[in-house]
Amino acid sequence: MKQMAKKLLTLSLIFILLPFSSVEAASKPEDVVKIAKNYIGVPYLDAGATPSGFDCSGFTYFVYNLVGVTIPRIAASQYTIGKSVDKANLQLGDLVFFEKTMNKPGITHVGIYVGNNEFISATSSQGIKIDSLSNTYWGPKYVGAKRILEDGGFTDLANGHPAYNAIMMLNQQGVIYGFEDNTFRPESPVTRGQAAAIINRVLKKEPKNLNAFVDVPTTSRFAKEIAAIKEAGIINGFKDGTFRPDAYMTKAEMALIVHGAFELSKQNLTIGSHSYIDVKPDYWAYEAIETLRSIDSTTLFAGNRYNTGEFASRAIFSVSIYNSMNTVGK
Repeated sequence: MKQMAKKLLTLSLIFILLPFSSVEAASKPEDVVKIAKNYIGVPYLDAGATPSGFDCSGFTYFVYNLVGVTIPRIAASQYTIGKSVDKANLQLGDLVFFEKTMNKPGITHVGIYVGNNEFISATSSQGIKIDSLSNTYWGPKYVGAKRILEDGGFTDLANGHPAYNAIMMLNQQGVIYGFEDNTFRPESPVTRGQAAAIINRVLKKEPKNLNAFVDVPTTSRFAKEIAAIKEAGIINGFKDGTFRPDAYMTKAEMALIVHGAFELSKQNLTIGSHSYIDVKPDYWAYEAIETLRSIDSTTLFAGNRYNTGEFASRAIFSVSIYNSMNTVGK
């Protein structure tokens, strides 16, 4: 009787902490995380899918239902839906999956990614709790992740932004991602490592050797993509044998890289004459820059100055990739 009273008290406290109106209004991945965290401490219950007790998939099933999204009840079935997401590109609200028993292959545990390399799930030992994806228990058992929630955009990217359509299309295709706080940061500069990864998600080249550069260990985030792009001759390194994956690239360097990656010179494009007053015909990236302008379907390449030495933003790089894909695909 005491145990039942304790459960009822827990249930009451949960709904005091989580008013119905806030559940009803939840629609974004970060709201899912907030809701999930309100259940920390609720005990584990085999086959449970209510606030009186949860098993792992019962918990994810329950939380997703609170935001109007119906998913399968069983963890293995939940793994069959949504869009696959690389571990390096996890965002708030993504489902993360594990294989707990090596002798019994298959999905046996699921949780919700909450940021900072952590996830929340119903554990048989401590109920609803937050764990690191890299801890000694869960790290080796990680299988993959799925993105179920698509909230229609990023919090810092307005519908009227000239790069909006390009960014959202590439995001839906798994070519480019935002950050775990649901931002895209369109004006932030793109790094050489990010550029290599984005280009290779389109080209899908497989490297023969991951030991491409002395400053890109095989365990680094973009090692495979950087090696593939190097072997394809798209982005080269420096004389000292480094790639400098965290370094930014200029708009001129971006133009040359994208131009070469998509072989735009072979597309029989009509290039305007001297469109930018700061890019002369004898400039080393002239053809590449003029080509990107000629295929632009947005307004990001408009104006009479290109500003070759500026760092390429995530927005203009996304547009360059988007325009190039559309041109090559015609």
